[in-house]
Amino acid sequence: MNRQDFYDGKLFDAYRYMGAHKDGDKIRFVTYAPRASRISIIGEFNNWNEEFMEQDAQSGFFLFYSDKAKEGQMYKYCIYGPDGNRQEHCDPYGFEMELRPGACSIIRDITTYRFNDRSWMQMRSAGMEDAINIYEMHMGSWRMNKKDENGWYQYDEIAKMLVPYLKQNNYTHVELMPLSEHPFDGSWGYQNTGFFAPTKRYGTSDKLMKFVDMMHQAGIGVIMDFVPVHFAVDGYGLKLYDGTPLYEYDNKDTGESEWGSCNFIHSRREVQCFLQSAANYWLEEYHFDGIRMDAVSRLIYWQGDESRGVNDTAIDFLKAFNLGLKQRHPTAMLIAEDSTAYPGVTEPVWKGGLGFDYKWDLGWMHDTLEYFQTGPEYRSRDYHKLTFSMVYFWNERYMLEYCHDEVVHGKATILQKMYGDYEDKFPQARAMYMYMMIHPGKKLNFMGNEFGQIREWSEAQEQDWMILKYPIHDAFHKYMVKLNDIYKKEKAFHYDYHRENFEWLDCHQEERCIYAIGRKTADHMIVGIFNFSDKEQKDYKLTIKGHHTRRTLLHTEWEQYGGTMKKRKENIHLKKKGKDSELTITLPRYSGVLLKLTKKE
Repeated sequence: MNRQDFYDGKLFDAYRYMGAHKDGDKIRFVTYAPRASRISIIGEFNNWNEEFMEQDAQSGFFLFYSDKAKEGQMYKYCIYGPDGNRQEHCDPYGFEMELRPGACSIIRDITTYRFNDRSWMQMRSAGMEDAINIYEMHMGSWRMNKKDENGWYQYDEIAKMLVPYLKQNNYTHVELMPLSEHPFDGSWGYQNTGFFAPTKRYGTSDKLMKFVDMMHQAGIGVIMDFVPVHFAVDGYGLKLYDGTPLYEYDNKDTGESEWGSCNFIHSRREVQCFLQSAANYWLEEYHFDGIRMDAVSRLIYWQGDESRGVNDTAIDFLKAFNLGLKQRHPTAMLIAEDSTAYPGVTEPVWKGGLGFDYKWDLGWMHDTLEYFQTGPEYRSRDYHKLTFSMVYFWNERYMLEYCHDEVVHGKATILQKMYGDYEDKFPQARAMYMYMMIHPGKKLNFMGNEFGQIREWSEAQEQDWMILKYPIHDAFHKYMVKLNDIYKKEKAFHYDYHRENFEWLDCHQEERCIYAIGRKTADHMIVGIFNFSDKEQKDYKLTIKGHHTRRTLLHTEWEQYGGTMKKRKENIHLKKKGKDSELTITLPRYSGVLLKLTKKE
């Protein structure tokens, strides 16, 4: 490792030197703690008796070579701060850790697994003009193992169940909530102690690599949530690592996050190397296809508060971070969870942007859910909540999402958010998801949403799979499978970031709450027509330029999906009107229809 590059914040592979590594017939331990007065190492290989590490000159790097240490053995660093106080720490660059409440690092060789995904890696792309339909999930609560005291399956066991489910449901990618080691189950992995250690809850590093490999061989991409903003406060972690604030700020105002964790100080070059190397590690060593970066607004603005101003050093870090990852992994996805209006989040760094590929459209999500939570008597007033998203859409490459944050903490599930009684929620949810699919932007949906989960999500409880025994939920699930299939197959849905691909065919039916959207290719157009009112809208007419043939792809009210209409009885007529075509349709309450119109020569 070039130490000067480390001091300058330029490294993306510090993990190859730092931590515990086989070096000849010994294990080499390296940690960086510039203000420590001395450091010892304890572990299974020395019966937990302190053996002191040597600092290389005044470099801040402490080294120890052991001819007794073996793979799979536990260890810790005992760090004496400048005041002489001693604190035991796990290895910041450790490749494995004990399961909570244990806090030891574990010696692990991550070079032994052999991937069989070469064809996937060679053909992979960031998907700008492809179908991207992401299934977001929490590894421990998707399905739970009755034979395990915690209810957990191993990574490879989950893969065996998950691959056929994702294929059957027509998802292209799976996004995993953070898998970096974390002490508290209820943090869902967003407060880490082991940034290079896959959580032991679900197995070893080899089993996680096998999980990714199995997904790739099935044609499914894998994205992982990455947390570059803050870390857990547990004393054995990064907090006061060398006896002083090394990874965090030294004052409470900027050093403590709203979640009670420690904020990284991104102006420090050592911290930059640490985070850059961690992100690169998951992409390089585990073959992840992308990272979704959590809480980007807290990097852009101080504490995420626009009134406190832009955090220039964190912005500089983000640019270098994304630029370096893209240089190393040009086909991997970099996704920002960002609720701000800061410009250029998905612009390339060389154009002055932050360099992400995609940005979650949190504004679209909130406006859409608020609209459907509102009684139909108010939807004429709120009509343009659903048109506003296209006013700003072309500013960034947006991804539409209904994520885990929207189904917890008293917010109700997506289905439950729909206005009205139990039966009325389903047609509205079917129509809303159809609207989501025809709206430009790649897609993400959290587990359980696809079959109308009613109970809010908890990390301690399996999804309510038994609910599929009820015909109305089973029909809703079948509808979502079909909708995903149409999205995946129809290319008109994939050119999200081409202005000519989208057209409001009608967005001025305020009183009737009717919307019409077109997604176009050179020879055909997918048309989505919606009635979000609680009244049937008879003989709605829409003029389409040119002459076309018509095929109905999907109607939300088809009987097989829980509606009241027999298939192909949707009362739609298309006729020539001069040089154009006139579409006449009767729209049931809370309904939508997808039509494929092909140009006539």
